[in-house]
Amino acid sequence: MDTMLAGRFHLDSKKFVVEEVPVPVPGPGEVLVEVKAAGVCLSDVHLIDGSLVPLFATSDTVTVGHEVSGVIHTLGPDLKRGLSVGTRVTLEAGKTCGRCAGCVRRRPCTQMLTAGIDYDGGWAQYTLAREDTLIPIPDNLPFDQAAIIPDAVSTPYAAVVATAGVRPAQSVGIWGVGGVGAHNVRVARLAGAAPIIAVDPLPGARERALAFGADFALDPAAPDFADQVRAATGGRGLDFAFDCAGVPAVREQAASVLGLNGVLILVGISPRPLTISEGLTFNYLGKQVRGHYGGTPESVTELVRLAEVGRLDLAPSITDHIPLAEAADAVNRLENKIGDPIRLILVP
Repeated sequence: MDTMLAGRFHLDSKKFVVEEVPVPVPGPGEVLVEVKAAGVCLSDVHLIDGSLVPLFATSDTVTVGHEVSGVIHTLGPDLKRGLSVGTRVTLEAGKTCGRCAGCVRRRPCTQMLTAGIDYDGGWAQYTLAREDTLIPIPDNLPFDQAAIIPDAVSTPYAAVVATAGVRPAQSVGIWGVGGVGAHNVRVARLAGAAPIIAVDPLPGARERALAFGADFALDPAAPDFADQVRAATGGRGLDFAFDCAGVPAVREQAASVLGLNGVLILVGISPRPLTISEGLTFNYLGKQVRGHYGGTPESVTELVRLAEVGRLDLAPSITDHIPLAEAADAVNRLENKIGDPIRLILVP
C-alpha cells in the first residue's frame, strides 16, 4: 500500500482532480484513518470555485473534505489517548494551531485550521488525523451519518444550543434549508423551539423543511412575507433568526422580522459585507447580531450520543452515495442543486 486515490485541489492552477498520491505516514500524536465515508459540503464547492480562499494553507495542493468517518488503520508514535487500530471514528472538521494559549485551552482561535481547506482532508482512501480530533462512534451509527455530524449537523447544533441558547417555546426562523439549514430545523425542534419557520425560495426545500419538523415553510419572495411571520408568531416577531445561506438580502429580511430583543445568528459564511439598513426600530427593540462559525468538540460528542440512543436519525439526510473517483460529479450536483441534495457522500 504505497499510493491511494485522493481528491486534490491545486491552489495555484485552481484545478480539482482525483489522482494517485502517496499514502501519508502518521507522525507523533497522529493516526492514519481508513476513510469509509466523506460528505460533500458547500464549503468544498466554494473552495473549488475559488470563492473560498484558504487563510492558513500549509501547501499549494490540498486534499478536499472536512466531513469524514472511518476506521483507525495505523497508530503514530507518542499517542496519549490509548487509541486502538480498528476503532470506528469520526473526525472534527478542523483543528487548533496547537501553539497559542487559546488553542491549549480549547477556546476559539483566529488560527483555527479547517480540514480540506488549510490542511489535507478526507476525500481520500486514507487520511491523517491528530489524535485530539478523533471522536469514537458506536457500531450502530453508520459511517455515512457519522461523517456529516462534525459540520452539517454540528454547525447548526452549536448555533442553536450555544450561540443562540434557544429555549423551549421560543420562536425561530431559519433561512436556507440546504445541508446546514435542514439540520438547523431538526436541532431547533430538538431544543423545543416553537414555532419553527423555515424560509427558502425552492418549493422542494420548503417541503423538506416541513418533513424535518418546521411548523411553517415560507417563500421569502411572497409579498406578504412579513405578515405571515407576524401571524405565525402571534404578532411578536422572531426570537431568533438563523441565516444559513450567507446572503446579504437574507440578513436584511431576517433582521426586519425579529421581535423584541430578537437575535440574528450568522450561520452561513460569506465574504460579503454585513449590512442592515433598518434604523431606529433595530435600536428600540434591542435587536442583536451574533456571528457563528462551525461546531465545537463538545457538540460533536453530544450529537454522536444523541444519534446512538435514537434521538436523532440522520438517515433522511443522506441523499446519495458516490464513488470517490466521481467526486467532480458530486461537486457539480451540489453546486447546481441537481436532485436538491442534503448531503452527498463520497465512498472510497
